[in-house]
Amino acid sequence: QVQLVESGGGLVQAGGSLRLSCAASGRTASRYTMGWFRQAPGNEREFVAAINWSGSMLDYSDSVKGRFTISRDNANNTVYLQMNSLKPEDTAVYYCAARGAYFTTSRYTTSYNDWGQGTQVTVSA
Repeated sequence: QVQLVESGGGLVQAGGSLRLSCAASGRTASRYTMGWFRQAPGNEREFVAAINWSGSMLDYSDSVKGRFTISRDNANNTVYLQMNSLKPEDTAVYYCAARGAYFTTSRYTTSYNDWGQGTQVTVSA
């Protein structure tokens, strides 16, 4: 079972940037397909970005495409979400998720088996 710990959230002004990190541990953590999701109060958990084990497959939601970048450092078992040009509507708890070794990317929450505790991102206008 993979363990996931998110960090890097905080309060930022609109137009600013944050980089979220997801530290993963487990036997095959470096081979897991990883995703970022977010959830605001009263809303469903929604897809943000995903990356397969090698980084050859990337996927972004339309709302963040061109502003956010997902990447990974398999040597350190860490996945990143670089968030630029942040908007107030980006405010949410951001969750890191792991699907499984060598799986393709997915936009569905039900495709992922393990989740981190979440990190709060707040963007002020």
